[in-house]
Amino acid sequence: MFPLNILMLARPNLLSDPGGDTVQVFETAQALRRRGHQVDINPEQPDYRAYGLLHFFNIIRPEDIIGHLERTDKPYVVSTVYVNYEEYDRFHRPGLVGRAARILTADQTAYLKTVGKWLLKGEPLSSCSFLWQGRRATIQRILEGAGCWLPNSHSEYRRLVGDYGVENDYVVVPNGVAPRLFLSEWPVAGNRVGILCVGRIEGRKNQLNLIRALKGTSLPLTLVGHPARNQRGYYELCRREAGGSIRFIGHLPQERLLPFYRQARVHVLPSWFETTGLSSLEAAALGCNIVAGDRGDVREYFQDSAWYCEPGSLESIRQAVQEAYHAPPDTALKERIRKTYNWDNAAGRTLEGYAIALGNKGLVAF
Repeated sequence: MFPLNILMLARPNLLSDPGGDTVQVFETAQALRRRGHQVDINPEQPDYRAYGLLHFFNIIRPEDIIGHLERTDKPYVVSTVYVNYEEYDRFHRPGLVGRAARILTADQTAYLKTVGKWLLKGEPLSSCSFLWQGRRATIQRILEGAGCWLPNSHSEYRRLVGDYGVENDYVVVPNGVAPRLFLSEWPVAGNRVGILCVGRIEGRKNQLNLIRALKGTSLPLTLVGHPARNQRGYYELCRREAGGSIRFIGHLPQERLLPFYRQARVHVLPSWFETTGLSSLEAAALGCNIVAGDRGDVREYFQDSAWYCEPGSLESIRQAVQEAYHAPPDTALKERIRKTYNWDNAAGRTLEGYAIALGNKGLVAF
């Protein structure tokens, strides 16, 4: 048994445009370091020879991954974070991307987005081979070569296999919450009021329909999160629809989120798609009732302990929020999060995946 040197490689804008994957990367790295392993994240010019294993994140961004695989033959794993934008892009997204999505496949639409960002905004490609291989073939190549996949749920694994026709060894690594922040025994605010939505403000997260659904209900709503870089127009539309009755708070680090989670009665993430809904886990750990969109993989996490809504229906969102608001807190969900969904458990499952990728050769102090 020996410690590992691990190179974690995620999207280049992991810090400048933070999201749930930002938390996943850094919390997983910290938990692995506590177990004695060396972890580096996104070095500018990695010396692959210094590492025993590469750990990639976000299979939906193959343009960030493929160049590394062309420069080294080190074994690797992939935390797939397989978010599906297809329904939102095809049926609800305005502009050129929405029009393209209505006639192209999801991979073709995503390919055009990536090439557009490269040509018009100078966003880097890790290898020009992405341009002629295309997105679908690049993703398949990455998935086939991985020593192990690390999806956030069994549901995510099944979606990947169904969409790309590739199978591989996998270990489910559930997302978690930081015990030091969200599982403490601090007293919970007695008089919880209001609705909270924590997440990057973008079409997939569906804040606009949430704003519209709660108009006239007298339920106070607070939105915490910054606008997505490429959806400023969506953010401005949310502000116009909200008027002065809804609070907009920019992005906050996790420590500063605690008072918002602890004071709200309900946390809502009516997304068109979520693999987990990390902010929903955090909110539930601090006593909020949870409303979630009925798409993606969230049911594997919340089971019958959340209220689910149809993202395109204002009535469905409104009804779910009102029911959750008047229901008692779900203590069973909070306890399940305490036992299962924490970053130390995630690190242990991650190490199981590393063992598979490295052939179980005298590996790791679990």
